[in-house]
Amino acid sequence: MTESENITELLKAWVSGDMAARELLIPIVYKELHRLAHYYRRRVGAGETIQTTALVHEAYIRMVDINDVEWNDRVHFFSVSSQLMRRILVDAARARAADKRGGFLQRSSVDNLDEIVSPSSKRSAELIALDDALSRLNECDPRRARNVELRIFGGLTVEESAEILGISPQTVMRDWKFSKSWLLRELST
Repeated sequence: MTESENITELLKAWVSGDMAARELLIPIVYKELHRLAHYYRRRVGAGETIQTTALVHEAYIRMVDINDVEWNDRVHFFSVSSQLMRRILVDAARARAADKRGGFLQRSSVDNLDEIVSPSSKRSAELIALDDALSRLNECDPRRARNVELRIFGGLTVEESAEILGISPQTVMRDWKFSKSWLLRELST
């Protein structure tokens, strides 16, 4: 049995009330969340104050507190986790921006989505602007917005994103290129 199949079975058993499955699932899920958070931290670079472990713990706590979700499989679980990581990071950036600027956001230019910033960064206004633009993209094209969220905030690969979205890796890349251009245009206005 692959790890993906094992996670899916354990998630379904946990939803059915099997606490032993939950205990077996914790280290597997924690390891995977840590990998995703580490990917994000690596993109941010050293020296930022948000730590991988803190991001993982917060995401994990929020995941296990969701009681009424019927986890379909591993893909569903990690899809939701990327949404939670986005919310955690953007909320932290909004709080930091509010503290630093007396509640007012100052927008600065973003010229490269690959330079996504940490919520503890001096450029947290850019993260907030990206989140706002991503929300606007979601209104026009939810799949492309979800692709960006999975890739940037979830740290998922093209193949993992394709699996979650139910599309081919080539479509993921086409959507990614379009979305980057669309978001950069939105952020420059």
